[in-house]
Amino acid sequence: MPEKVDCVVIGAGVVGLAVARALAMRGRETLLLEAEAAVGTGTSSRNSEVIHAGIYYPPGSAKARLCVAGKQLLYEYCAARGIEHRRYGKLIVAAEEEEMRALERIESTARANGVCDLRWLTATEAQALEPALRSVAALLSPSTGVIDSHGYMLALRGDLEDAGGTLVCRAPVRRGHCERDRIILQAGTDETIEIAARVVINSAGLHAQELARRIEGVPPTSIPPSLYAKGNYYVLQGKAPFRRLIYPIPTPGGLGVHLTLDLAGRARFGPDVEWVDRLDYAVDPARAAGFYEVIRRYWPGLPQGSLHPGYAGIRPKLSNPGGAQTDFLIQGEEAHGVRGLISLYGIESPGLTASLAIAQSIADAIHCDGTPTRC
Repeated sequence: MPEKVDCVVIGAGVVGLAVARALAMRGRETLLLEAEAAVGTGTSSRNSEVIHAGIYYPPGSAKARLCVAGKQLLYEYCAARGIEHRRYGKLIVAAEEEEMRALERIESTARANGVCDLRWLTATEAQALEPALRSVAALLSPSTGVIDSHGYMLALRGDLEDAGGTLVCRAPVRRGHCERDRIILQAGTDETIEIAARVVINSAGLHAQELARRIEGVPPTSIPPSLYAKGNYYVLQGKAPFRRLIYPIPTPGGLGVHLTLDLAGRARFGPDVEWVDRLDYAVDPARAAGFYEVIRRYWPGLPQGSLHPGYAGIRPKLSNPGGAQTDFLIQGEEAHGVRGLISLYGIESPGLTASLAIAQSIADAIHCDGTPTRC
């Protein structure tokens, strides 16, 4: 006989942890299954750790709504739990006059999303804040910050377990099938356990589509294709002359090669995006060569040879290169017809910032009888 559980969350990245925590704290019997030996070993440990303000996303989108709400929740959570973070602020830079209209559009989008703390800076004002910066104008985002993502995930895990939830690592879900009022999962490595859950949250990140295909009864037509965008990051040798994050005007397919800081003030540049068909985290030193000209548009003083391979992260995408910007896809019964299943697809940036808001929306969407409604 399978072990009966109210809610199963699959995938202990930052979003899966947040969702499991939210369910457990509402009194739901919650089991969090993770295929790897520890939490957050995938996308959640390979990102810039930026707390995003919610500036760029299409107004009305889930990304915009959940990022803005999640940012506030995340800062409050960090303060309450003593998680290391810093509101560095960010400058979005127009390096040439012809980029001014793009900067104006960014400010307009941000306001439509409820981000009303942006401040216009002249070239002189921007350089007064960051003497090494070259620009014709900039937007200052004071609510952009950086977080210790590992510390954040440990806090989420602690909350989950304190609320009676259970985390099981090394427990990949091998297969499943759908019954009328429950979903049966088989999980484990050496020893397989069978679990019957009223609610299953597929938060497997890069593997979410693969997982959905393993659950008999999920229509293949409801599962989007798996597309991977690899971002390569390079670290700066020596101390950066910046106290804030520096972002250029976005380029097609991304936000351009930008400068972020870690909590120790060390600078890293990226991403250099390449589309891949497998999960490979090696960083090619030669790819840094293309960074110098781009970065010198806003930092002319970048020393030659100062960029070294840092790390790579891979985002789960829902559209091909050059395709339209896609939203988070939080898919419930109305989309796939499976009672009790919510699948999360394409939860890329700003997933970390939005994690608490995503979790709250999913917990809100589940009825007291365990059945999900539309999220």
